[in-house]
Amino acid sequence: MAGPKIGLRIGLTGGIGSGKSTVAQALVDCGAVLVDADAISRTLTAPGGAALPALAAEFGPDIVGPDGALDRDRMRALAFADPGAKTRLERILHPMIGERTRVQAAAAGDRTVVFDVPLLAESAHWRARVDRVLVVDCSEDTQVRRVMSRNGWDEPAVRRVIAQQASRERRRAIADAVIFNDGLALDALNAEVHALWAHWHR
Repeated sequence: MAGPKIGLRIGLTGGIGSGKSTVAQALVDCGAVLVDADAISRTLTAPGGAALPALAAEFGPDIVGPDGALDRDRMRALAFADPGAKTRLERILHPMIGERTRVQAAAAGDRTVVFDVPLLAESAHWRARVDRVLVVDCSEDTQVRRVMSRNGWDEPAVRRVIAQQASRERRRAIADAVIFNDGLALDALNAEVHALWAHWHR
């Protein structure tokens, strides 16, 4: 007899403000187990987080805010001012994030796992770890509008973040499927996700 069907490993990515988190939730609604790299990062840098001692040693105690968590605004300013700071940050966080993603994925057993990875296109090893790559795409102007509304940032701040991320072309080049989330109503977006899920799980 054939053994149980093993679920897919799906890498999900998209630029800031693309709607990636909404698509991730739709995939969970379809039955996927979500492994969220950004959520893991936030846990590692929350008060008492495992990454904080190394971050404070690398960047100084002021990198930890009054609430005991990583001061993300300060860290973002450092990364913009000094590209080497971003590399040093990633050198600390990425191995920790990688280990926790492996543990969470292993706990999913045979279910389909969605790895929500903002920097998937920038990390060559991810392509080899997943069966499919799904990219959520939209125009840069739409990204700017959404992030300004959601985060309260000004336009230059949003565009600086976009400039530091992989280009839309680079993300689409690694994609097995692209959802163009520009002007889509929520029900239409969910319908696209469910149709893709059904196609990939035939």
